[in-house]
Amino acid sequence: MTTTAIEVEIERPDLPPLPQPPIADLRFLEEVAAATAGVSRLEMCIQCGTCGGSCPPSADMDHTPRQLFAMIRAGMRDEALRSNTPWICVSCYHCVVRCPQGVHIADVMYTLKSMAIRAKLYKDSTAPDFSQTFVDFVENYGRSFEFGLATRHYLKHYPLRLPGMVPKGFGMLARGRMDLTPHRIEGLDQFRAILARAKELEAAS
Repeated sequence: MTTTAIEVEIERPDLPPLPQPPIADLRFLEEVAAATAGVSRLEMCIQCGTCGGSCPPSADMDHTPRQLFAMIRAGMRDEALRSNTPWICVSCYHCVVRCPQGVHIADVMYTLKSMAIRAKLYKDSTAPDFSQTFVDFVENYGRSFEFGLATRHYLKHYPLRLPGMVPKGFGMLARGRMDLTPHRIEGLDQFRAILARAKELEAAS
């Protein structure tokens, strides 16, 4: 008589139960995808590594984009938000152009930076402040003001390094690559209205 698996379990209750396959916790993945503007396609990542191979500053990242997305898929929320990878991203979109799955990698990086700031889990304490300074200039003038951005950032975080930046700054001024005073764009009121509406939509999402 053939003994069935059920009969074996009844006859040998001392046997350990078969291990169950792990259930992936995709809540963090879904949260990141939902918070990313447009369609992130993050769930389509096939871990090919094309993004990391296409990224100019990837050598300075503590995780390649591929590794970071694997962490997100694994539900490693704190580890992913502490990664310096989103802050190293220069938004060149080279990875986006080359991704075979069409994942909007750079947009996901923006999302992770925003989430890291809200959760206070970022490593580089100067990066969020630098981003906020940039946003302040854009909101006030409609564009970036490089001289003010660099000066304010270095005075606040690296005052002892500022003298070493003077020769480079003079060189840029002499070549017309940087202005001493900011210039407002035309139609600044309309631009501010667009930003205000974007903030309303973000708050409502």
